[in-house]
Amino acid sequence: MPKKASTHSAIPVEKLDELQAAAELAELASLIAHHDRLYHSEDAPEISDAEYDALKRRNEIIEIRFPQLVRPDSPSRKVGAGAATGFKKVRHRVPMLSLNNAFSQEDVSGFLDSVRNFIKELQQDPGVPIEVVAEPKIDGLSCSLLYRKRRLVQGATRGNGEEGEDITANVMTLSEIPRILPGDAPELIEVRGEVYMTDEDFLKLNASQEATGGKIFANPRNAAAGSLRQLDPSITASRPLRFFGYAWGEVSRAFAETQWEARRCLSEWGFTLNEPSRLVRSLEEMLAYYEEIQAKRSRLGFSIDGVVYKLNRWDWQKRLGFISRAPRWAIAHKFPPERGQTRLKAISVQVGRTGSLTPVAELEPISVGGVLISRATLHNQDEIERKDIRVGDTVIIQRAGDVIPQVVEVVLSERSKDNQPFVFPTQCPVCGSRAIREPDEAVIRCTGGLVCPAQAAERMIHFASRDAFDIEGLGQKNIETFYREGLIQSPPDIFRLEERDGRKGVPLAEREGWGVVSARKLFDAIRRSRTLPLDRFIFALGIHQVGQATARLLARHYVALSQWEKSMKAAQDPQSEAYQDLLSISGIGPSMANDLLAFFAEKQNLQILEELSSMLTVTDYAASQIESPIAGKTVVFTGTLESMARSEAKARAEALGAKVLASVSKKTDYVVAGPGAGSKIRIAQQLGVKVLSEQEWLGIVRTVKAG
Repeated sequence: MPKKASTHSAIPVEKLDELQAAAELAELASLIAHHDRLYHSEDAPEISDAEYDALKRRNEIIEIRFPQLVRPDSPSRKVGAGAATGFKKVRHRVPMLSLNNAFSQEDVSGFLDSVRNFIKELQQDPGVPIEVVAEPKIDGLSCSLLYRKRRLVQGATRGNGEEGEDITANVMTLSEIPRILPGDAPELIEVRGEVYMTDEDFLKLNASQEATGGKIFANPRNAAAGSLRQLDPSITASRPLRFFGYAWGEVSRAFAETQWEARRCLSEWGFTLNEPSRLVRSLEEMLAYYEEIQAKRSRLGFSIDGVVYKLNRWDWQKRLGFISRAPRWAIAHKFPPERGQTRLKAISVQVGRTGSLTPVAELEPISVGGVLISRATLHNQDEIERKDIRVGDTVIIQRAGDVIPQVVEVVLSERSKDNQPFVFPTQCPVCGSRAIREPDEAVIRCTGGLVCPAQAAERMIHFASRDAFDIEGLGQKNIETFYREGLIQSPPDIFRLEERDGRKGVPLAEREGWGVVSARKLFDAIRRSRTLPLDRFIFALGIHQVGQATARLLARHYVALSQWEKSMKAAQDPQSEAYQDLLSISGIGPSMANDLLAFFAEKQNLQILEELSSMLTVTDYAASQIESPIAGKTVVFTGTLESMARSEAKARAEALGAKVLASVSKKTDYVVAGPGAGSKIRIAQQLGVKVLSEQEWLGIVRTVKAG
């Protein structure tokens, strides 16, 4: 079940103040990252597609209303989750990004408008049609296939978009994947697509699994992902997996001028395409295709959750480029969620890593879209009160493809007079400590901190997790067992586990389910984890609001662990230079700074930091550099640009490693001025900042090959 819930999900976005918005964006970043990890790395989603999309959509709307609050670890800047353990990791030369979603006709129309506003010639002639390739959106596992000298040499999962898993041996077992490409294909090409399972094959697999006592899969996507990511390729070979090819990443030469032509090439090279596709030229044709595919959805023979629109012209795709985690030239138009009706038997309360108390609906099992549903998150107290949800009520739930749905509303006509309003607990259901609600927050938290077993164990699970210390073999089950038995009570105890082994009770190697080999593997994994980079160390501490992206920001700024600790202690004084220096970091606002300083204000945290510092080697942060003359430079655009739209100029600069800001300061490196430039040139001259004409700027950036 979800560990956290969105802080202010009951408050309409237009009524949020800045403090509430910042708090909710922090909660959403953590919650969505949690679900990304479960979906992409563990193939064990906890919530439905519809509920996940709702979280992402709310995050997006809040960011649009409060652009100054967009976080470095925002879900709008991330893709998927880190690669799982057990597979060698693969670095994608060209990032495998996800798509932004559209849920309405207005969203699709807005996508076309954004393309027209970006491409200068489309602004100048509104009559020019925008050709779009429309395809079914397959609900499978993203996969890349690398061909060198036209031979298949590597298969990889998407992972977090930057780094995935090496599944070469597994993809070699799929009969639908060509091993050798014909002579007209580029010598080097990375073909991308989706590994999936047909509806018929999924039902047969589950019947076979049930007959042999194996795992029953919730849906075809989970079955395909679980089958492809097997450490034993023979298991993958025994599963009925298929592959749709529809995109490409790294390529040695251009092989098509349009998306439509590229699809034809992929088909001629032996790849199965996701059909039916169509080349459309207007909003009306796009929506007609969407309605047609939605009507055919149940008869396609494979699972889809929407359609994808891709700009047809390849040169326009290259110019539009990417924003954060998604391309500007494509969008996914999602189908509405499916619904069902059942009875709410009980409301349980779970305690998350930060002490948040999350109510969970326990439902009479109901099948919605072929999946048996028995639980749903209720988010928080405000959500329960706003929808007036009571135990015994008949409720409407909705889902779009996974396991746990959203409670949409109560069927009041079915309510019994005996159904009473739910009373939220004032004590933690795990440790009995007070449960309080801070001003301007919707979430209720346990005050037990590290004395609360739910929080202490969860914090150590986070500490040992893949994106933190990455201690293989020290997962949730083992940490909970070790904590319960008193073997580890805080993170430093993890690194004392081997030396204390056997002092209190049976040695690990002699325990049920363990053995000499498995115990040694765990101790070796702990020993290997003693050296890690600063950004992962900061992330591992589990500081509220500090996700992976924020941890990297802090590591990049302070470089060394000793400097970070020294600065955070000095910054306890809000009048200090250290505090101002912390706030000067782009992406660190007052709310996040307060959480950082609150962590360093606790004596028990400082003690843990001191112990860890004596046990570990935390290496200085070394940022990878983009090779371009403007990498690391701060740029401000002013006036009207004549050769390209402002948005395209900004995107190009960021792609080359520059930081684009709206105002000029002494830290600005270049001001690029077009006709109509005003006060920014005067400020730049006063500060001694270099001012470039548009042609001078283009002379710099055109010398660099676009990434």
